[in-house]
Amino acid sequence: MQTYEHACPRILTFRPPRIAMTLLLLATVLQMTLPLHWLQLRSLPVPGISIGSLGFLLMIRAWWLFRVENTAICPTADTTTLITTDVYKLTRNPMYLGIVLIILGVALATGSVLHYAAASTFFAIIDHSFCPYEEQKLRGEFADDFALYTERVRRWL
Repeated sequence: MQTYEHACPRILTFRPPRIAMTLLLLATVLQMTLPLHWLQLRSLPVPGISIGSLGFLLMIRAWWLFRVENTAICPTADTTTLITTDVYKLTRNPMYLGIVLIILGVALATGSVLHYAAASTFFAIIDHSFCPYEEQKLRGEFADDFALYTERVRRWL
């Protein structure tokens, strides 16, 4: 693995899906064990399930494209292909966006402020640690192609 200007912070040793699952589990356990009913918002099950499902489909589609191109999914692994088609025309981070939407869907469906906090925390971790690291890595590996891609497609939406 090459060394990049932003030294690989410790958080990068964890896989984003595991971070998301940990945050979801923590929010759920706290919601169930602590008397935080005053933190409860109105639950919106249908929009929550819809947004969560959309996030899951987006994440799986992006994952499938990585598999088709036979490139590493792990953020710290060497990348062999710069994928810029399909869902990558909408966002440079469809897998991460998908996970954020899944957690947000749970928050909407349950009305739990703690799940909203989990979605926000996951987004912050990804946006401030994983995305800058990956973008710097891709700039080094794909130079001009990645520069053109970032001009056309935003990091999120």
